[in-house]
Amino acid sequence: MTARPHAPRRVRSHPACLTAPLLILSLAAACGGSDPAEIHKRILTLDSHLDTPMRVFRVPSDLSVRHDRSEPAAGDLDFPRMAEGGLDAAFFAVYVQQGELTDEGRAGARRTASDMLDMMEGWKTRYAADMAFAYSPEDVRRLARTGLRAVCVGMENGYPLGTDSTAVAAFHARGVRYITLCHSRNNDICDSSTDPAGPKWNGLSPFGESVVRGMNRLGMLIDVSHASDSAFYDALRVSRAPVVASHSCCRALMDNPRNLTDDMLRALAKQGGVAQINLCSFYLIRSEPPAGRAAAMDSLKRIYGEWDRVPASRRTEYEEARAAVDNRFPVPKASVSDLADHIDHAVSVAGIEHVGIGSDFDGGAGLSDCPDVSGFPAVTAELIRRGYSKKDIAAIWGGNFMRVWEEALRAAGK
Repeated sequence: MTARPHAPRRVRSHPACLTAPLLILSLAAACGGSDPAEIHKRILTLDSHLDTPMRVFRVPSDLSVRHDRSEPAAGDLDFPRMAEGGLDAAFFAVYVQQGELTDEGRAGARRTASDMLDMMEGWKTRYAADMAFAYSPEDVRRLARTGLRAVCVGMENGYPLGTDSTAVAAFHARGVRYITLCHSRNNDICDSSTDPAGPKWNGLSPFGESVVRGMNRLGMLIDVSHASDSAFYDALRVSRAPVVASHSCCRALMDNPRNLTDDMLRALAKQGGVAQINLCSFYLIRSEPPAGRAAAMDSLKRIYGEWDRVPASRRTEYEEARAAVDNRFPVPKASVSDLADHIDHAVSVAGIEHVGIGSDFDGGAGLSDCPDVSGFPAVTAELIRRGYSKKDIAAIWGGNFMRVWEEALRAAGK
């Protein structure tokens, strides 16, 4: 078992004297007498961050077919598994790897993002029996009533914007409804939390401030996941609408610069935003890698360079080599209980109205007991076990994110 920094405070507790049957009855009564599967089915569920477009853009896959996880190109999501997991809606991220801050690099990033959006445009006819695009909270609710999966579009990394002040509106016109300001390295908008070179702007750049204001005018959500602490606070200062962290965890439980401190959680909540907890083990728990893994990863780095700078021409080759290392030297995975610890902590600090779920499936996520989107009912079951009400669970599973999205649209109208 991996040690945690400290035990999170539970939102509610139940008397130790309760027997298991009485505990089950008490939980069912608290949630209206329904079982976990029924509750999960009845609430609106939204995952705020999936990297599936990146995966199928690199390695084409039929998302209308249920894939077994043992298949090489199975990934973490297809529409049948999305239905099995009771996931009504999700933001599918157009992810573009950070490259050089040159005219050539920016133009290439814009082409990649455009090509990925073109691919997704084809889903309208190819997967018409499974999904439809949602461009507003109203669209999400309408599609949930029809049984179709609602696909919303986000952009992970503002690199494709370059330094073009018109680019935000251009991507909004193509359906993008949030932009994660940066990824693993600094860009023209802001500093990343993980750039080995350190800060370039000490927060948002002047162009980044104009990007945030432009997104506000359009009702787009500003996503501060991956941003440096200074960029995070700058985004909250500049934005006139609440912001989101679409896939982040709690730094108090796992000390990683990608995670949010308690002060950041409180600031996000004070502004009305929401922290969406992700399912990546390396942001949830500390774990000791098996002997030999470090040497194998160093070998990959010597061959391919830094993981986030591998050229597109060698990306598939790199990912196959990385998968071989992961299979040979697997790192212990976090569990649904570990995920719920982060949810508990975020709720205790920010409040129930400011916490949600953004899995990062197809981007590194996966728990021992929730390996892909089909496992999401296990998350609901664990939240019920910990004493969350049906109302609380509905807020975490989509209600809070939808509220922030609506507030961003109202702010645009002003």
